[in-house]
Amino acid sequence: MDLDAYSAAHRDEWSRLETLATRRHLDGPEADELIEGYRAGSAQLSQIKSSAGSTRVGDRLSVTLSRARLRFTGTGDNILAGIPTFFAAQLPAALYRIRWLTLAVALATIVIGAFYAFWIANDPQVLASYGSDADLQRYVDSSFVNYYSENPAASFAGQVWTNNAYIAAQCVAFGVTGVFVPYVIMSNAQGIGVAAGVMHAYDRGDVFFEYILPHGMLELTCVFVAGAAGLRIFWAWVSPGSRTRAEALAEDARALFTVAIGLMIALFVSGLVEGLVTPSDLPWPVKMTIGGLALAAFLAYMLILGRRAYLAGETGDVGEFETGAKRLIAG
Repeated sequence: MDLDAYSAAHRDEWSRLETLATRRHLDGPEADELIEGYRAGSAQLSQIKSSAGSTRVGDRLSVTLSRARLRFTGTGDNILAGIPTFFAAQLPAALYRIRWLTLAVALATIVIGAFYAFWIANDPQVLASYGSDADLQRYVDSSFVNYYSENPAASFAGQVWTNNAYIAAQCVAFGVTGVFVPYVIMSNAQGIGVAAGVMHAYDRGDVFFEYILPHGMLELTCVFVAGAAGLRIFWAWVSPGSRTRAEALAEDARALFTVAIGLMIALFVSGLVEGLVTPSDLPWPVKMTIGGLALAAFLAYMLILGRRAYLAGETGDVGEFETGAKRLIAG
């Protein structure tokens, strides 16, 4: 191929394509001309590359074709523009959808934790299996309380936040397995029950609740929500209903994985309460009030705003355009 002659023969076509690609507004005929020019230019670029390899002429034509392609394919939505919709509709709707499953996870955790606490507090042999009397006394008198103040408040808040956010994200991501969430529920309930049982056995049950509840009301609720989201994703492919299993899993996974993002924010708040409020010298009623207000704000967001968004048709999933085609239909 004579590249110079080939370029001279098509230079006007490429110039016209460049003009159309950079024009702000196109009428109907011009839009059709843009697409036809893009098709012809693509074939010509292929011819140049197959005959002459990488050339300056080919590179310029490639840039022109990229600009033209953007005109008729469009660009993605501004991510920042979608933030209000995400927090005002998609996230609360996703939280609202799993409200009853969240309650079930919470009740399961409470029942299991209460069983362990009652068992340990009322059976000396079981209590002794967790350590010697001296070790348990040390835990009750100092270790349990010092846990919340042995590190700088900001550092401790960041540590508990990242740890809890990681666990919540795992519950959502690995919930599809059907075994990870029950394992987390059991482990979490057992840990709470053991601590409560040991503290009650030594008549320090009041200390247990004073140090657990300020931050734990919101923190544990977030863990319950994460577990519920994971179980809902698992159930999507077990019982997809009228949808195919692939559709059900894709839709619920997209919709409910937004929950993990929301929980990171809520757990950041609970981390601040745990690091700054729980070990502070504030009166315990004040600490409980702060923790209760944080939980009330989360529940209002989940149940009130979530119900409104859900009744408006939101599910937490992305829009139809972003999801792409679900099925290929001929004709």
